[in-house]
Amino acid sequence: MIDEKKVTSEKAVLIAVISQYQNEEKTKEYLDELEFLTLTAGGITTKRFTQKLDKPNPKTFIGGGKLEDVRTYIEQNNIGTAIFDDELSPAQLRNIEKILDCKILDRTNLILDIFAQRAQTSYARTQVELAQCQYLLPRLTRLWTHLSRQKGGIGMRGPGETEIETDRRIVRDKISLLKKKLVTIDKQMAIQRKNRGKMVRVALVGYTNVGKSTLMNVVSKSNVFAENKLFATLDTTVRKVVIKNIPFLLTDTVGFIRKLPTQLVESFKSTLDEVREADLLLHVVDISHPNFEDHITSVNKILGEIESLNKPSILVFNKIDAYTHKTIDSDDLVTERTKEHYTLEDWKNTWMNEMGENSLFISAIEKENMEQFRNKVFDEVKKIHMQRFPYNDYLYFEYDKDGNEL
Repeated sequence: MIDEKKVTSEKAVLIAVISQYQNEEKTKEYLDELEFLTLTAGGITTKRFTQKLDKPNPKTFIGGGKLEDVRTYIEQNNIGTAIFDDELSPAQLRNIEKILDCKILDRTNLILDIFAQRAQTSYARTQVELAQCQYLLPRLTRLWTHLSRQKGGIGMRGPGETEIETDRRIVRDKISLLKKKLVTIDKQMAIQRKNRGKMVRVALVGYTNVGKSTLMNVVSKSNVFAENKLFATLDTTVRKVVIKNIPFLLTDTVGFIRKLPTQLVESFKSTLDEVREADLLLHVVDISHPNFEDHITSVNKILGEIESLNKPSILVFNKIDAYTHKTIDSDDLVTERTKEHYTLEDWKNTWMNEMGENSLFISAIEKENMEQFRNKVFDEVKKIHMQRFPYNDYLYFEYDKDGNEL
């Protein structure tokens, strides 16, 4: 957020705490993800720093000795950025900045920066800008130069108002303006959703970078932007799809992530409304990722927050072509078999077996098991369709290639 500070390099160090709530293995997982976020934002990770503490230091997040180690490394290696895996308080941010004397980011700030890069439409840019302003407001300090002089000057300041108070007022006014703009856009989008009629709505949801946009392209035969980076999709994309003789609307939504900033959940309310109003959720999971079970939990947590967890859903395990598992030699009597050694068939016989037909294993990019996927989606959409139109015999409906009734 410090625009005026000179950043000497795009190289970055990552910093995390191993605490009573987050063990060493979990911390490594989060740092792996933070490194991917850093790469997506255009940075290069050169070193990771971790420290075991009962809880993060309220003043400097990590201990003074460890922070001095970080400072020494940054100075010796010409590092421009230090990224912390948790959200820093305004006081922590100020204290750390004084010691390290480089650009300081936390996980929330980094995610917001990626969203700002990825936002293509006016709507997405407005949502991201609102989230950034809400994040920035409590963190304004004198280290930031004055944001704007448009509202400063004669007659615009209160008695004894300081520059920082003027900055805060400008940001609060900006937040108010952006919220009003979003209300107007929200109304427009609500009208658009209403104009879609009673057609069945299916939404692709899931963790970021699990292949939702690739699956969207395969099913709808469209060309939605897809890339092997986090948050490739920010803007909601809706396509009319016809499977066999039933049309429905398929929506590609923004991906979720662990520790998703609350500012983004709030500002992306309308985007998430597409999930809230969906009749069927296709929860896409990257089964080739070693922590895919945690990803499922994170997505379900956010679905619960937006009151969409109990909707009809299908668990779609994608990227089976990329799935690998560890093996144990027959002579090895020491190594204990863990989930890392599970084959796909082993996984199917775990808790996934309880899902029954509501779980599918596919590869969108290699188009494996896509016929099974289409049949399952067709069956679920047909159920909803027949409930919605009980007096229409869908078997006699005929549609053209665009899904328009003939």
